[in-house]
Amino acid sequence: MTTIQIFDPALCCSSGVCGADADRELINFSADVDWAKQQGAAIERFNLAQQPMAFADNSTVKAFLERSGAEALPLILVDGEVALAGRYPNRNELARWTGAAVEEKTEESSCCGGCC
Repeated sequence: MTTIQIFDPALCCSSGVCGADADRELINFSADVDWAKQQGAAIERFNLAQQPMAFADNSTVKAFLERSGAEALPLILVDGEVALAGRYPNRNELARWTGAAVEEKTEESSCCGGCC
């Protein structure tokens, strides 16, 4: 089973719904993480503000922070290797890393018969 570890910047929570302005990217990503977990993915998230030792104890993450700084987070590791940094993965990327299938959304046509 593929393990995905997400090292978040310092956040009050991982949902993105805290504070006066909801963070749309975090809300979408939280939904994608929930979807991936329902597909059987093993995903762990670590918050720099709440779990700093998880960052310090991982040599890959520690080296990344020393080289690029906390402003380069989030950092995503797939089976211990850097897969993405600086932004959150989308559902298709999570599916590729875990081998899950993503249903393609098809737009419903308002026309019948396929002529338009």
